[in-house]
Amino acid sequence: MRLIKSLLLGAALLAAGSIAWAQEQYVPLLSYRVGPYGSNGTSFFGGMIDYMNLVNQKGGINGVKLTWEECETEYNPSRGVECYERLKSRKGGATLVEPLSTGIAYGILDRVGKDKIPMTTLGYGRSDAANGKVFPYVFPLITTYWNQAAAMVVYLGERSGGMDKLKGKKIVHLYHDSAYGKEPLPVLEAEAAKWGFELIKIPITPPGNEQQSQWLQIRQAKPDYVIMWTFGVMSAVGLKTAQRNGFPRDKILGVWWAGSEEDTEPAGEAAKGFSTMSFTTPGDFPLLAEIRNELYKNGKGSLKEIDRVGNVMYTRGIAAAVMMVEGMRSAQSKFGKGKVLSGEQMRWGLENLNIDRARQKELGVEDMFPPVKTSCDDHEGSGAVKVVQWDGKQWVALSKTWITGDKALVRRLLEESSAAYAKEKSITPACMK
Repeated sequence: MRLIKSLLLGAALLAAGSIAWAQEQYVPLLSYRVGPYGSNGTSFFGGMIDYMNLVNQKGGINGVKLTWEECETEYNPSRGVECYERLKSRKGGATLVEPLSTGIAYGILDRVGKDKIPMTTLGYGRSDAANGKVFPYVFPLITTYWNQAAAMVVYLGERSGGMDKLKGKKIVHLYHDSAYGKEPLPVLEAEAAKWGFELIKIPITPPGNEQQSQWLQIRQAKPDYVIMWTFGVMSAVGLKTAQRNGFPRDKILGVWWAGSEEDTEPAGEAAKGFSTMSFTTPGDFPLLAEIRNELYKNGKGSLKEIDRVGNVMYTRGIAAAVMMVEGMRSAQSKFGKGKVLSGEQMRWGLENLNIDRARQKELGVEDMFPPVKTSCDDHEGSGAVKVVQWDGKQWVALSKTWITGDKALVRRLLEESSAAYAKEKSITPACMK
């Protein structure tokens, strides 16, 4: 009889354990690991996966385990839409989606609202989606392209000796010819009108393996500065071509997606001294050491090369995963600890984020990204950036504190653009409960 009771007790405990870990929060990953942007995507999604694995190893989110499935998009918008549709309903339904592609984000923008699946677009995507009254299920977290563009103009103004010194100068916007590259144009055009500089727009057809004609145009225009809004192989090719054409690196300022080791290492000496904007800080954070010790030393890391842990794109993947997990914690505080969240509940969690400096320190990511506090009016949560520079071996922060551009101008443009979208789609702007 005792043996039977013991077996029954053991079975009950085993079943209880299984039930606890059957509580799974599903996240589809619209990742890319091949093609001209494959190395960038591999590092970013590697960072996300490592953080999710570490959270699971620590017991999940109040006992709820994270689970995910990848679908290769090759950074292609149509493939991204296909992946989203294929994965969104699996394992009880998606909690949220993070595609790391402006083209894919535009492609599923209307779908996520109808499906009630929040989409995070960390440092990219449609900038006016920061208005949660119009885009309740879209979260361009930390900093948008529009706030980045505004900060770029402030930085170039400081480089020129004051904002008034921008008058009469020429600034080239050399860009990836896609929704991604065109996204900052409303802000750059408004800033050009405000400060009196000439904005010269020069597109590059992706993937951008040949840029001689573009840099010939630049040489003929003799601009004061070039904003290099590139991604993937396009960045390294741009730096090498600039060097061949004798254009000085200290007059080039890159978008943050041109500011990673994947961009500069292939460019060699042509990249030394290259500066870009960034929404993350270079450095070795306690969380990264924990990941190396807990995952990679035990053969559980997601990347083949441990030296990629801590590079720029990996760190941004960590930041994206931190936003996601903290959004889940926030949602559980309202809807129940240890509860598997619906997409609607996750939306509330992301709209009520408060990752201040103290919380960052607890997580081992203090100053990895600026403090983030979201609301219905502000799905971005910060808008602050840093300027970083490649010294030939690593990225170093030129900005010691987080900086912002003309946020009032950006907000005005955001309100106008989101209002036009709301009218087009017959949306009545309002905060969701």
